[in-house]
Amino acid sequence: QVQFVESGGGLVQPGGSLRLSCAASGIIFRIYVMGWYRQAPGKQRELVAHITSEGSTTNYANSVKGRFTISRDNAKNTVSLQMNSLKPEDTAVYYCNRYPIPGDSSWGQGTQVTVSS
Repeated sequence: QVQFVESGGGLVQPGGSLRLSCAASGIIFRIYVMGWYRQAPGKQRELVAHITSEGSTTNYANSVKGRFTISRDNAKNTVSLQMNSLKPEDTAVYYCNRYPIPGDSSWGQGTQVTVSS
């Protein structure tokens, strides 16, 4: 059974930082491109960043480029997202999953990030 467990969210002031983590199980983690996604209230889920299977290449949405860093540890089946210089518009529930998303993929519960003063 495929499972993703996200953690590390919270309430942070604008300009602050958070580090999100995701533990994956039920998949051969090391062969997949992995991504971080987010969904803000009233909006569709969007891709924030993704990283190749061996971790050599990363890509970011324009809205987070230069502020967020995605990384992975294939030995631990984890993918992380370091978020710096957070803005109120980064407020969302953050999820990890494969990229692209398989059609029948399940999602974890996500982790809430709230950026507010």
